[in-house]
Amino acid sequence: CEWCAAWDRDVGGIYTKTPEAGLAPLRRVQLHAERPVDLRDIPPVIYTPTFVLIDQGKEIGRIAGYPGVDHFWGLLGVLLQRLERPPGT
Repeated sequence: CEWCAAWDRDVGGIYTKTPEAGLAPLRRVQLHAERPVDLRDIPPVIYTPTFVLIDQGKEIGRIAGYPGVDHFWGLLGVLLQRLERPPGT
């Protein structure tokens, strides 16, 4: 989709090089493919792209759709604060 392409262009190429990737490694799952066993308990994804943050096997938040590069990083920062050990601790 065009929003997935925008995310790939704006974020996807650098994501693995960021501190955020160390806390929330990126794992791509196709929307219409069979869901991996370890993700079957999370609510379904409706919009693409959707970034789902999982901590200890449970969803703790998601970014549905792509709101643009600045909003993505800001929203991701908020989600990362919900991790068992937030960044900087």
